[in-house]
Amino acid sequence: MAWDFRTELEFQEKLDWVESFCKEKVEPLDYVFPYAVRSPDPVVKAYVRELQQEVKDEGLWAIFLDEELGGPGFGQLKLGLLNEVIGRYSGAPQMFGAAAPDTGNMEMLAAYGTEEQKKRWLEPLLNQEMFSAYSMTEPQGGSDPNLFRTTAVRDGDEWVINGEKWFTSAGRVADILFVMCTNGMFVVPRETPGVEIQPQPRNHNHIIYNDVRVPDDHLLGPEDGAKVLAQRRLGGGRIHHAMRTIAQCTLAFDMMCERALSRESHGKIIGEHQMVQEKIAESYAKLKMLRLYVLETAWKMDQTSSAECRTDIAAVKFTMARVLREISFDALHIHGSLGTTDLTPLQAMYAGAPTMGLADGADEVHKSTVARRVLKDYRPHEGYFPREFIPYKKEEAWEKIQPVLDARPELRESAETYKKYLANRR
Repeated sequence: MAWDFRTELEFQEKLDWVESFCKEKVEPLDYVFPYAVRSPDPVVKAYVRELQQEVKDEGLWAIFLDEELGGPGFGQLKLGLLNEVIGRYSGAPQMFGAAAPDTGNMEMLAAYGTEEQKKRWLEPLLNQEMFSAYSMTEPQGGSDPNLFRTTAVRDGDEWVINGEKWFTSAGRVADILFVMCTNGMFVVPRETPGVEIQPQPRNHNHIIYNDVRVPDDHLLGPEDGAKVLAQRRLGGGRIHHAMRTIAQCTLAFDMMCERALSRESHGKIIGEHQMVQEKIAESYAKLKMLRLYVLETAWKMDQTSSAECRTDIAAVKFTMARVLREISFDALHIHGSLGTTDLTPLQAMYAGAPTMGLADGADEVHKSTVARRVLKDYRPHEGYFPREFIPYKKEEAWEKIQPVLDARPELRESAETYKKYLANRR
């Protein structure tokens, strides 16, 4: 078995280009023209298109799509490394045509859409001429599809959708909504009569679907296939979230270390205080462990499939939220009162950690999934004591070594002597 943690030179050059592009062009754009990708100003829009053309020229547009779906087909490991860079800059995912929730929705369209559906929705989404949202979670059932109540009933050549969805991120500003019903996944234009977006919350919207009618061809994939589409959408998405979370953790860690060397307390640099050193050391180890686990999971997905890696994907999901919470909290504290303000990214990171623990399924659900799947590979022991019960192990050891002792009397004598010695030592 070969172990190699190096990135191939050609792809490392891509990563270096992405880092330079984000630092020199995307980050300034974020601060001067927030939300530039959605800007109605034609001058700003033109500049955004220029930058995005640079991304396309590098073969880095829509990086999340497999080659057979029309993307560059990097695979999950390389995609993870790219997201680790992009995730440090808030506007970068959209500049690379790889921002949620559009990414998952485009992947579903690419994998399950008809040619007409791809032309109508996928192409405009890829070109950012249209934006989407994913309407799955419900008020009474959270993210558990077994508790969903939103239904679509066929009426002639139309579907009539009724139900209530909660936490549809960016639903208010989406052009189309991907609505998960008990009997299928449907594409619903936001302006369709009966789509009632509630005033609160503003960013993660509460939507009531009241006799919403859509044509028959707005069903995406097979009827009753919503769960399959959702798993396809969420599996890879969780890895993308994880790598971008690592980018955020790395940013918080960098800020923590910089601050530890820049401020004094009680006559010395705060980085010389043991409690600060403990936070730095613990954060370093947490970040390294999470990163390696995410990359390993991404590699396994490339070798097998999302379904085969479901246990690791779920474990990554709940681990990343905890690590983000803990590292951002420690970084915030080391910054003192400044960390509690909105003048650094730390407050937003820490406030966003609970959302990361709920987005794409609550952490508690993923922990249960991991435990159930792990336990399938184990069997209960017989009797009162476990198989590692030392008296059992000794008895088994004597049985295994008996042929050797029979063949070598001098070794048998030594074994018997040692056995008596241990017995008398009690």
